[in-house]
Order: sequence, then structure tokens, then C-alpha cells
Amino acid sequence: MTDSPTVTIGVTGATGHIGGGVASRLDARGRGFRMIVRDATRAPSFDSLDVTVSVTEYRDPHDARAALEGVDVLFMVSAAESDDRVAEHVQFVQSAVEAGVGHIVYTSFVGAGPDAAFTLARDHGETERAIRASGVDYTFLRDNFYLDLLPHWADENGVIRGPAGDGRMAAVARDDVADVAALVLLEPGEHRGAVYEITGAETLTFTDVARRASAATGRPLTFVNETVDEAYASRAHYGAPAFMVDAWVSTYTGVRDGELERVTEDVERLTGRAPRTLEDVLAGR
Repeated sequence: MTDSPTVTIGVTGATGHIGGGVASRLDARGRGFRMIVRDATRAPSFDSLDVTVSVTEYRDPHDARAALEGVDVLFMVSAAESDDRVAEHVQFVQSAVEAGVGHIVYTSFVGAGPDAAFTLARDHGETERAIRASGVDYTFLRDNFYLDLLPHWADENGVIRGPAGDGRMAAVARDDVADVAALVLLEPGEHRGAVYEITGAETLTFTDVARRASAATGRPLTFVNETVDEAYASRAHYGAPAFMVDAWVSTYTGVRDGELERVTEDVERLTGRAPRTLEDVLAGR
């Protein structure tokens, strides 16, 4: 499948940063697409006359099939974290198959699989298996943590805390993910069956993040390493469900265990330019 006006592109998550970034890049190329959103009133506006809006939730088989009818290649942003997110994903994939979608481009995570320390990467692994088993063509974008968000993990006192030690991560800018995704959607046939690890060009510790974000923004940040027990205790007051607390803590243990330190050249190879740095994203570049 190659890009042509007869190939219909579907974009989920257009009200968020990644999906919205992909939509804006397609619009800038003059390429029509269908936005698939949960709330039509929140759908962004674009200059292109060839942009339509369909409304559904991933878990709704009837509305999802209707929303996906006629879509050839689908950009599937992972759903919000929940204890039944995998079931939502599986249902949406099934709806896509029934609607005749031929290619799914899915935002996954580095190290996706059942043995990942980061619990949400296990969810991504299950979703990848469901997509592979569906028989549709696929491209998996296995993103590292997002550079843009890391400084916001600090609490009101400017402290990022967790059991990461001196572990390193090849965090990536969300805009780099959107750049890659848009390119894949425009030429899906060239990326059939590909699994890309979308990373930055360097690795960072949380101490590095705190130091460099402090210098770039002027807000003093520090990193405090915790034990796993301390990490669970310091998050207990949020009253979050157990699966979410496990995800929060394993965010750091995944880094500690080296699961996020691999640097790839996929961003530069696909886009033709080096990935953005932490300073780039904090400056809005």
C-alpha cells in the first residue's frame, strides 16, 4: 500500500499531543484524513477540506466499526491507562478488522513484552500480539519515555523521586514520534511489518534530567533515589488503584534495570535529521 488520494488514513488521539501532532503534519502536507475521536466537540480544526470526524470509544464494537469503515491505514494511539486497557485495544483491533482496515500503525513501547519490568510495556506487548494475530499489516512504533514529560514528574517541591538509581533512558521528544508516524502513514507499504524503536540520540539519568531541566527552565529540580518499598510508600497517599501504582514504580525500575537505555538511529534514518534534545523540547523547538 502506498500513499495516494484513494488511501484513507484514520488518526486516533487527535485531541492529544501525539495524535494531534500527526494530524497537523498530514494537514501541512495537504493530505486528507479521518479523525477518530471520543468527543467531536474537542476535535481540532484544520485547513484541509478533506478532513472528516468519526466518534467512537475503543471499547464500543458498533460505533468503532462504523467509525473505521473505509479506513485503509489506521494510526492507533494507545488508550489511556486503565486496568482493562488491553481488552479495549483488542476490541478496537477486532473492530478494525471487521471494518476492513488493512494496516495498523500502533504506538507501542520499547521492550514491549511479558517480561518487561515496566508493567505498561507488558500491555503493549499483548496489544502487539493481538495486532499480529489479526492478520492486518502493521507497523509498531516502540517509543521510549517522552522527554517533554520527564521534568513534570517532579512534585511541588521540584523533586523527581523513584527507584531508578543511575539507570539511563534514551527518552524521545513527542514531536519526533509524530514526525515518524506521519511519514509512515504517508507511505505505509514501505514500513509493512517494521518495528521501530523511537528514541533520542543520547541516554539520560534522572539526575541528568533534573540538572539540565533546571538549567533550561530556571526551576530547581532534583532527583531522589528511592528503594522500591519507599516508592510504594511515597505514592500511597494518592489512593490510586494498584495497577497504576505498580506502573508508576516500575517506570523507575525499568530504567534502573537498563530496559530503556538502548539508543537507535530510527528517528534520524526516517526523518533525515537528528532527534530533538531535552533542551530543544523545553525551548519549544
